[in-house]
Amino acid sequence: MKREIVLKHQFVEFMPEIIEEGILYVSMEYATAIHMCCCGCGNKVVTPLSPTDWKLTYDGRAITLDPSIGNWGFACRSHYWIKGDRVRWSGQWDREEVEAGRRHDRFSKERYFAKGSPAQDGSAVPGDIDSVNAEGSKRGVLRWLFGIFRP
Repeated sequence: MKREIVLKHQFVEFMPEIIEEGILYVSMEYATAIHMCCCGCGNKVVTPLSPTDWKLTYDGRAITLDPSIGNWGFACRSHYWIKGDRVRWSGQWDREEVEAGRRHDRFSKERYFAKGSPAQDGSAVPGDIDSVNAEGSKRGVLRWLFGIFRP
């Protein structure tokens, strides 16, 4: 079992030259959060904040990042969630799961930028997830993809 980790968060304008282990640095000005990989491997993890990347929630006390952090490009291949400043370890993904996640990310970005951001009034945008699900043939694949991103 992985060790219990509680991160401290620090709001900054610019990222410091030296990123300290155990601190989640957040620059709202540059829509980016950075921390050292929680497994202790020494790699710097950069999480861009955007509608197609990570979402940051701050409740006045703690930070949550969504979706999970999957360090598939690192030798450690660590996978965890940051919820309420706490690291919650997740299971390793095999190559097929990683590739499915990457395809999902590409699809989300392409759809978002091709169609523009969702309507301000909350109405459906052509090509949104409800429209994709209505196509039927993609429904099962999308349900599976979105299911693997849940904690």
